[in-house]
Amino acid sequence: MTGPTPAAVLAFDTACDACSAAVWRDGAALAREFVGMARGQSEALLPMIERVMAAAKLEFADLAAIGVTVGPGAFTGLRIGLAAARAIALASGKPAVGVTTLEAIAAALTPAPGSLVVAIDAKREDLYVQQFAGGAVWRPASAPIAQLPAAVALPAGPFAIAGDGAARLYAALDGEARARATLIADHALPDAAVVARLAAAHLVSGETVVSPRPLYLRPPDAKLPQDGGRIRVTPMRSGA
Repeated sequence: MTGPTPAAVLAFDTACDACSAAVWRDGAALAREFVGMARGQSEALLPMIERVMAAAKLEFADLAAIGVTVGPGAFTGLRIGLAAARAIALASGKPAVGVTTLEAIAAALTPAPGSLVVAIDAKREDLYVQQFAGGAVWRPASAPIAQLPAAVALPAGPFAIAGDGAARLYAALDGEARARATLIADHALPDAAVVARLAAAHLVSGETVVSPRPLYLRPPDAKLPQDGGRIRVTPMRSGA
């Protein structure tokens, strides 16, 4: 190794139906892996990180930051990615940078005039949705929200729809809205290479980096049992 490469960023995503990891430096991905999977990210992530770091010929000390998706997405998947990012950041002394899954999907698409709606399948009746405005880059034009497909607010004029929930949203459109919509089939899930690029841009911007926190748009399906899972012991009555 010739020396540290402070512009390198390791990033990964486990928030949706995939597991991906990538190392980004000097405007390009040095190494990248992407595997579609609805489950199993906890077993797949760390070996994948080791492989992309080895392929990039870097050590964790060479990194400038760790990028990770913060949601919205699957509750368990978010916990897996965030726990790994915090552990690597703590061990390496590097900052962790959070990127939303919605902005990662938008940033993978070529910027264009008009509007973009990113829709992620929430695995229930609703979708995770956010609007973006076109231009030199896609910029957020609304806050992320969880909504039923028929209730999603749509931009005026022509717009594109992307994400793994795009087909469900497109199917719910009425004739007038559907005539203005373009369904994008590519880049339906977050890609760690894009997450790394966005994390690197965040560092260059000079903004304060805070520890990434999960973006939950609704409560998790699983709930803690009463009393936090502790076994309740009922005292025996005398004479029982």
